Amino acid sequence: MKSYDVTALGELLIDFTENGISGQGNPMFEANPGGAPCNVLAMLTKLGHKTAFIGKVGNDFFGKQLKATLDELGINSDYLMMDDKIHTTLALVHTYPDGDRDFSFYRNPGADMMLTKEEVPETLIRDSRIFHYGTLSMTDEGVRAATKKAIRIAEESGAIISLDPNLRPPVWNTLEEAKEQVLYGLAHCQILKISDNEIQWLTGEEDFTAGVNWIRSRFDIKLILVSMGREGSRAYYADKMVEAAPFLQEKTIETTGAGDTFGGCILHYVAEHGLDDLTEEQLRDMLTFANGAASLITTKKGALRVMPEEKEIETLIKSRAVHEKA
Repeated sequence: MKSYDVTALGELLIDFTENGISGQGNPMFEANPGGAPCNVLAMLTKLGHKTAFIGKVGNDFFGKQLKATLDELGINSDYLMMDDKIHTTLALVHTYPDGDRDFSFYRNPGADMMLTKEEVPETLIRDSRIFHYGTLSMTDEGVRAATKKAIRIAEESGAIISLDPNLRPPVWNTLEEAKEQVLYGLAHCQILKISDNEIQWLTGEEDFTAGVNWIRSRFDIKLILVSMGREGSRAYYADKMVEAAPFLQEKTIETTGAGDTFGGCILHYVAEHGLDDLTEEQLRDMLTFANGAASLITTKKGALRVMPEEKEIETLIKSRAVHEKA
């Protein structure tokens, strides 16, 4: 038995989220702990899993705040490095009226880019059932080498490898470079969580099933999840395609972390049930739970510290079932 259910590698940063207007008419921002891989771990930890994070922050006020947050949430922070020279990465989250958002990054460089392959903890990865990562840790040569080393160790140790491309165009030199690294990731994962706009960008296919077929013709990925925002989500597994409806919230504030919450719930299901012989009913249950959790996070600012409780998710799912029977 391995000690950790899920270990993730990548960015841990501060999301400055818009939070009203000051008395002088200036926009105000709230400093929310964030970073996609750690958001995933936060959801998993909330669901009772043992998790660990590999990454780097600045040895500054924000970096210390982030380490304290991981400790508070119960995510193992022993492998969070502190950089004395480079500051913690910051992101400004610009929210649109429909709850969607855009990002501006203060990361040239940022501490998350400074992780080296020598700092990758081999023992931790070998002691983890699932290894999860995204592509923000593949934007620059040094951290890219660290990520690829971690992937190699995960493969050697028989871990299930999970990828969320989490495309953020502003952090890449070119989108062609981004595509090259995403394609590398597709060759080294058994679980792929990809958003509607990402799969269209990557494959050139408007239809999601056509996009999945494009991926499958090139890569052997056991479980592919397509998150479709207000349209719900799909799971592609063996010869099955299962779709689940979204839980639309009247109180949606912004969608930061919704995809990460969804992804965390998917990994929760895999950690509980494995990746073999999943039925359509199991896939639908997995998607429904993940959709419910993702909808709840849209009613809160930030993500890392405000992941929904399991009972909260189950109550939402039951309420819809009761409503549909009425």
